[in-house]
Amino acid sequence: MELRHLRYFVAVAEEGSVTAAAERRLYTSQPSLSRQLQALEDEVGTPLLLRGSRGITLTAAGKVFLDHARLALAQVDAAGHAAREAAAPSKPRFALGFLTGQEMEWLPHAMRVLGGELARVDISVSSLSSPGLADDLLRRKLDVAFMRREPGRPELEYLCVAQEPLLVVLPSDHRLAAQDSIDIRQLTGEVFIGMSDTAPVLQGVLDDYFQRIGIELLPHHHIDNLAMAISMVASTRGVTLLPSYALNFLPWSVISRPISGEAPTIELMLGYRKADTSPLLKLFVANFRERAASGRG
Repeated sequence: MELRHLRYFVAVAEEGSVTAAAERRLYTSQPSLSRQLQALEDEVGTPLLLRGSRGITLTAAGKVFLDHARLALAQVDAAGHAAREAAAPSKPRFALGFLTGQEMEWLPHAMRVLGGELARVDISVSSLSSPGLADDLLRRKLDVAFMRREPGRPELEYLCVAQEPLLVVLPSDHRLAAQDSIDIRQLTGEVFIGMSDTAPVLQGVLDDYFQRIGIELLPHHHIDNLAMAISMVASTRGVTLLPSYALNFLPWSVISRPISGEAPTIELMLGYRKADTSPLLKLFVANFRERAASGRG
């Protein structure tokens, strides 16, 4: 039994006419198609089609045979597709992760580093909280991430790519907005917006800084991400401290001011798995290591 016989039979069964199937789908002559169908019925050993003045109908055997013929043809098509994929495997994937908001600053740098590989590699980009990025690195969902140095994950390696100063973020018409810089002590008594557990590293930096200068700012609200922080400042007329990359996202109603004196900073790290030996990852990290060494971080 040949595959072409199955295709001919399915076409005729679906068209309900030998002539229509020959002309519309199979591009062969009606007499030739009839001979092929007769040869199929002879091989199966029972009539599959009833030929009448109103066209073709299936016998009981033909209805059963049609289901199996369709399945056989589908399996043949699937086998061909699988073989082609095996002969030409998909491009390797390189997954980049970003602390939400940092992609605006660092994605262009990352793409320049990968420029020579873009034609050979599928690049994916995602943004998450820093703990979420660490989890996805460990699950191998990401190859590298721009993130914080998350504690308790010894399988990860880090390279510092930037030291970000913290800024005071406040409403544009706030009483302190006219100042060129703000002494943190001036925020005492203000509605202070703190971090939730999605930013433990940033919260740790804030706690250390407040302890060092001897003040206590108890949060009235806690935020999960940069967008929420800015929205809370605008809606509650509160104040908060955010890394400098927040400047890229401030609307007209919210401004930032530097902190007077020695401002606290937070590291932005390139995180990756220590055990990952991917040549592309090594190239990526080496480029950013050179960038940091040259003072361009």
